[in-house]
Amino acid sequence: MLILLAFIIVFHITSAALLFISTIDNAWWVGDNFSTDVWRMCAMNTSPCVAITDQFKEYQSIQAVQASMILSTIFCCVAFLVFILQLFRLKQGERFVLTSIIQLLSCLCVMIAASIYTDRHEELHKSSGYTTEVSKGQYGYSFVLAWIAFAFTLISGVMYLVLRKRK
Repeated sequence: MLILLAFIIVFHITSAALLFISTIDNAWWVGDNFSTDVWRMCAMNTSPCVAITDQFKEYQSIQAVQASMILSTIFCCVAFLVFILQLFRLKQGERFVLTSIIQLLSCLCVMIAASIYTDRHEELHKSSGYTTEVSKGQYGYSFVLAWIAFAFTLISGVMYLVLRKRK
């Protein structure tokens, strides 16, 4: 049982790390001479990055992605804290239902963020606010990590549903 709990803790921490990296790092959409995420756009030939503001086309979609990714990361961290508290508070045989619900909310939020970005990426990158042409790019590793984090949080949430506290 101790090995199972250690595996779940490592899996949950990995999920949180993936969420942090995909939310913070500047690689949701990359090209030969630029990289952009939900916060800023950086061109390789110029040093300052341009913050994505309301001057950009589809700024509301970017804000929805930002909010969903932040919520997902917060829910994942809260779920871990609730899991640790429930680990010592629950009687044997009770389920980690609250932890599972919070983790599944994290899963839902990251799915919403990645889905919005997937659906709106063409319109997002046609704005005149960009200093370089970003429409000819491709999805970066932060975007891929967001989808992997979705899978990890979903699996983690389901594991908490079936996990029972045993001796």
